[in-house]
This record gives sequence, structure tokens and C-alpha cells, in this order.
Amino acid sequence: MSKITTRMKRHVKHVLKDENPTIWVGKDGLTDQLISEIEKQLQRNKQVKVKILPAALQADNTAQAIAAIAAQKTNSALVEVRGHVFILFRKRKTEEKEEDT
Repeated sequence: MSKITTRMKRHVKHVLKDENPTIWVGKDGLTDQLISEIEKQLQRNKQVKVKILPAALQADNTAQAIAAIAAQKTNSALVEVRGHVFILFRKRKTEEKEEDT
């Protein structure tokens, strides 16, 4: 997982406080398609707000656990988990292939 400073966490929370979640985790949980969509949005916007629907919170799946798995799989920083909503942040990846040529 990437590191994030306290100051940056405050900034990301402030920017996304009035925004609606752009991704919803449903009863299927964190699928590969969902992870790839999170990756796309992180690459484009550096931050993403995700809502976990109640159907996804069965058995041992808590909001904190789902958020931690999403952060690990996308190599991003978990900014905050509040209720069933969490925020991920990652600096944009540079295109290394273009720099090498």
C-alpha cells in the first residue's frame, strides 16, 4: 500500500466530502472488474470514493476489511472508512515505457 501524509488525507477528505461515491461494491464483492474500474479512476483522478452496499457485508466481510483489500489490490492508500463508504488515494503512475524509448 502506498503511504499518505496526514495533511494529504485531510485534503482528499475535504475534496470528496460533498461528492457522491463513483463505485458501488455489490453482493459479488470485490470482483476483478471492480478492481480494474477502481484502477482506472485512480489513474484518472488520483482519488476515488467507494460505497459498499449492505448485500456485500455478509459473514466476515466488514467495511474495513473490504476497504483494506481494495487498497492492497490497487496499491493505493486507504484514506478513510466511514460507515459503508471508503476513500482511496494514489499518485498517478507515470508511463515508464515512454520514458525508456
